[in-house]
Amino acid sequence: MITTGVDDVISDAFTPIADFISGIIFYSIEIGDPESTAYMKIPIIVMWLVIAALFFTIYLKFQNVRGIKHAINLVRGRYSKPEDAGEVSHFQALTTAISGTVGLGNIAGVAVAVSIGGPGATFWMILVGFLSMSTKMAECTLGVKYRMTHADGSVSGGPMYYLRDGLASLGKRKLGRVLAVLFSLFAIGGAIGGGNMFQANQATSQIINVTGGDDGPLGQWRFVIGLVFALAVGAVIIGGIKSIAKVTEKIVPLMAAMYILACLAVIFTNFTAIPDAIGQIFVGAFNPEGIAGGVVGVLIQGFQRAAFSNEAGVGSASIAHSAVKTEEPATEGFVALLEPFIDTVVICTMTALAIIITGTWRGTSSAPGVETTSAAFATVAPWFPILLAVAVVLFAFSTMISWSYYGMKATGYLFKDSARAELGFKIGFCVFTVIGATLSLGPVIAFSDAMIFAMAIPNVLGLYLMARVIRKEIFVYRSKVESGEFAMVEK
Repeated sequence: MITTGVDDVISDAFTPIADFISGIIFYSIEIGDPESTAYMKIPIIVMWLVIAALFFTIYLKFQNVRGIKHAINLVRGRYSKPEDAGEVSHFQALTTAISGTVGLGNIAGVAVAVSIGGPGATFWMILVGFLSMSTKMAECTLGVKYRMTHADGSVSGGPMYYLRDGLASLGKRKLGRVLAVLFSLFAIGGAIGGGNMFQANQATSQIINVTGGDDGPLGQWRFVIGLVFALAVGAVIIGGIKSIAKVTEKIVPLMAAMYILACLAVIFTNFTAIPDAIGQIFVGAFNPEGIAGGVVGVLIQGFQRAAFSNEAGVGSASIAHSAVKTEEPATEGFVALLEPFIDTVVICTMTALAIIITGTWRGTSSAPGVETTSAAFATVAPWFPILLAVAVVLFAFSTMISWSYYGMKATGYLFKDSARAELGFKIGFCVFTVIGATLSLGPVIAFSDAMIFAMAIPNVLGLYLMARVIRKEIFVYRSKVESGEFAMVEK
């Protein structure tokens, strides 16, 4: 058993580091009068991601709408060939990446967004999710195009490789190498922070919450809960991407379906409040105060909280997608655009509706999080938050095993695919799982967000520099499909 005194010592040591890093990454510009309702304090890094999403949506001619049907056919295996190079199927690559994106940002992050931005924040959250589909498509196309296939058939790919090799092909070799190293360092931090410590922290909090809180039987056992998580994660990640993919292809559909059904139960239990909730969303989104609140609540709070949920522009998902069995890089770009739709447009919207309809978002702006969503679930029945606890554990576990792979591949890049270095990362990852479970939420969020958003700096810069390469890859592939060069396989 670990005492709260030890928890406080760990938090006190970690907080200054987290605050320092967060202050650099989230440097903000202020717009408007601080005394007015339209006042906004916007971190530059957030706008960096949103502008990139808008740019690629237009530049790629709205493939986030036009390409959905083809993406679904790819996931169904309608264009798959067993002899294609790679390690996992389109479906396994998608579920592995989704397991990293569908995490506690969908639960705790949405609660933060709605609590601070109000119901109108939901509209802006959906819009950001829609635009983000294009960024995800761009980075995952490059991930496959510049991946490396090793002698044993295993694959390494992601931003560190397309930044290095893609920019080298454009005559920017030195810049590419610098950006690749920076991305790898940030990815390791993001894996340890948002992909691990935050997940362990919030999952542990919900387990304690449904068992009586700090005064309950598990209230003083954060260390032990974290240790259980670490052992479970370690048992899966030791087998690499194939082991992770086998787990995520079973967990992801189950956890997503279970969570959505639970949210629908909350919504329809309070069905008389549905019209009012929808009205609040649209009225709140389009009045001056709502727009400002939406920006603060979603683009700053919601998008910031759910960065490790949406991840578009961060580049992490392209590491998983790079392992897919395909000879056409653009195929995985189409598959990847489904992620933000499933993650943000569907799952995050379900959470927001549950919170808005039940009214649990009111008065929680000082400390919103998974407890806000839990309170919404409790309106169905006193035992209903237990379902949320199960979902939280599954979400956290799946996110941790996917991010362990991202961090391991980043470590492998820095240390020339050293098996010893990758093993060292896996052990360190499990240690930080335990640490994350014991810390208070504040420093964990600060460190997690800072590391994940830092990944977007070199990644998005690389995407802009290789924009023509991305568009050519996608449009040449589309022309081949439309001409019948790639025939669908009957299923």
